[in-house]
Amino acid sequence: VGFSDGELRTLRSHYVRRFDVDVDCNIKPVLRWFLDLGMSELEVRKAVVRCPMIFNVGLETISKPVALWLKGLGMDDSQVKKAIVACPSLIIHTLGGSLKPKVQWLKELGMDDPQVAKTIT
Repeated sequence: VGFSDGELRTLRSHYVRRFDVDVDCNIKPVLRWFLDLGMSELEVRKAVVRCPMIFNVGLETISKPVALWLKGLGMDDSQVKKAIVACPSLIIHTLGGSLKPKVQWLKELGMDDPQVAKTIT
């Protein structure tokens, strides 16, 4: 993806512990998934710098299920991408512990799925 020296310095200085992750098992699959979602290399770099924890959560067990759940709210691929670009930490939270209760609260306020999806994006 091509991080600049400044971006790497920022990551190293603030998140040194995060660089103990395996490149092939943790980093490359996440970067590849972001690109497959349609994110540009610039968007990927920004997301990683803003939320390096994305490398420490399970791509298959947390991040992808969150993206699929967002689609279940009526979001299309471009809206899911837009939500992740705007708030990369969205995909590091478990559904039951964080996201579903918040969406349920929005629904209790009277929002339907399309309104909730629009609020998230």
